[in-house]
Amino acid sequence: MPPATTALFLFLFLLPLLFSTSNAHNITRILAKHPEFSTFNHYLTVTHLAAEINRRETITVLALNNAAMSSLLSKQLSLYTLKNVLSLHVLVDYFGSKKLHQITDGTALISTMFQATGVAPGSSGYINVTDLKGGKVGFGAENNDGKLDAVYVKSVAEIPYNISVLQISQALNSAEAEAPAGEPSQLNLTAILSKQGCKAFADLLISSGADATFNQNIDGGLTVFCPTDPVIQGFMPKYKNLTASKKVSLLLYHGIPVYQSMQMLKSNNGIMNTLATDGAKKYDFTIQNDGEVVTLETNVVTAKITGTLKDEEPLIVYKINKVLLPTELFKPVEEAAPAESPKPSKSKSKSKHKVAADAPGVRCTSRE
Repeated sequence: MPPATTALFLFLFLLPLLFSTSNAHNITRILAKHPEFSTFNHYLTVTHLAAEINRRETITVLALNNAAMSSLLSKQLSLYTLKNVLSLHVLVDYFGSKKLHQITDGTALISTMFQATGVAPGSSGYINVTDLKGGKVGFGAENNDGKLDAVYVKSVAEIPYNISVLQISQALNSAEAEAPAGEPSQLNLTAILSKQGCKAFADLLISSGADATFNQNIDGGLTVFCPTDPVIQGFMPKYKNLTASKKVSLLLYHGIPVYQSMQMLKSNNGIMNTLATDGAKKYDFTIQNDGEVVTLETNVVTAKITGTLKDEEPLIVYKINKVLLPTELFKPVEEAAPAESPKPSKSKSKSKHKVAADAPGVRCTSRE
């Protein structure tokens, strides 16, 4: 084979590999190059936070050097509590050193992995990042009375828009993160939903018995789309008109039997089967995204994902702004045909009669 042909072959062979690995990162390997973070690196591994960081595509790690970790470890927190504290130091957004000094309005509340786990009560899993005088940047837990415990020290490593590792001066204080935490029990979906603004949906799962199917799928991977309490309350009149079996099918329609992170949803647009799918009864919907906005289209309604309630593989729970209505239970929405204008009457006697013509339309009603 001629040299030019060989070179071209190798280029074409390696090109997909280069692109497939360009966004990959490994926090353990990154920190291993910096011995001053060896203790921090060790505890990211033993708490399994390292694996969670590695599977995310947009992340910022606020690293603590060995001296700062020594101070944190002196509190003698349990391993599970320590995981909560360290997860407060992992932002679920990308902040390189440049972006850190260009925060809009000079301050921002940023969600962390502590918030994403669903363990953090309220908004205690957010941290305050504020640009200070003299080029400094302060960090503090949102529930810490406005105190900024730590300041930015330096950038350790940055892979733009993928992962950024920034050193901060000391650990962030948070009474909620440092609260005693026992060994995590088996994930309880309905308990998670009830704590995060989806109690009405959780109650329907329990009363219908559909919760058993959801729970059976968690270990193998489960994605749940949860309509919030106000959405469920507005839908209840239609829900009550469904038979018991159709209620179960409707609820199962809000679950996918695989783990789908937000990035996976954005990159896997198309038809998706659900827990309700059963042979000819498709019970599927289409996932679409427009930039950062991800929608679920059923041919009856289009719902938008408005937030993430919990993300702890193998379970992820999203908040949506509408109840998902499958075509197997509800009539598809179609544009109403325009009403025909009445033809001019040919005689005065006929013009006295009113012409009644209702425009044909389709309403979203359950199929009973």
